[in-house]
Amino acid sequence: MGGRMSSGFDFAAVSEAIQKAFSYKHAPAVALIINSPGGSPVQSSLIYKRICALKAENKKKVFAFVEDAAASGGYYIACAADEIYCDQSSIVGSIGVISAGFGFPNAIAKLGIERRVHAAGENKSVLDPFLPEKKEDIKRLKELQLDIHEAFKGVVKASRGDRLDETEKDLFTGAFWTGERSVKLGLADGIGEVRTTLREKYGEKVRLKVIPTVSKSRIQRMLGLKAPLDSLGAPLESLGADLASGLVTAADERTLWARLGL
Repeated sequence: MGGRMSSGFDFAAVSEAIQKAFSYKHAPAVALIINSPGGSPVQSSLIYKRICALKAENKKKVFAFVEDAAASGGYYIACAADEIYCDQSSIVGSIGVISAGFGFPNAIAKLGIERRVHAAGENKSVLDPFLPEKKEDIKRLKELQLDIHEAFKGVVKASRGDRLDETEKDLFTGAFWTGERSVKLGLADGIGEVRTTLREKYGEKVRLKVIPTVSKSRIQRMLGLKAPLDSLGAPLESLGADLASGLVTAADERTLWARLGL
């Protein structure tokens, strides 16, 4: 069985496909095709745990095949596999945690805009982009990131074990490498693509049944639209909200790919 996971995935979008992939009793293995520069640590963790649970329950081997990238959250999910394969030019790694945004306090002042925030709880406006940064807010964010980073590192170490070259000082710094280099570091097991590799393992007659995740048109993927195209008769404000949300999501994803030079 084979399933594809691309950037923008979340647990709700892929859980049904994952469940279906493991439901074929006579399939000896499940192949994950991963092409992602990262995403939410929570969504990555949920997908990783579901794959691990189904792998143990159904006693199947799991292989991960990296296309352009399995970085950050994408690599987190790949760690659910028994073996990871990639192209020599794939981007692999980025084992770290990042939080990015913008600050506008000077801009709104020049525009003559007054920011009004009313909250119960002194930490409810932490890192408000329209207010100057506070040292205590940054400290709190760093603590959260360190906790998430430790959890990520734990998953990688548990998955890759003694295959990891922990003499590489940048292994858990958020650095990333080509597929060829990642094999030498133990982040991946070899260079290969799904059909050739599985034929080598299971014979020339092996059949790969592809199980897609949530299907979207090219325009929907570009805009990040959540609603199917036949719902364009929905109220204008609903469609506008989806468009605005989708465009922001698409911009965020483009930024993630840009960080990898892709």
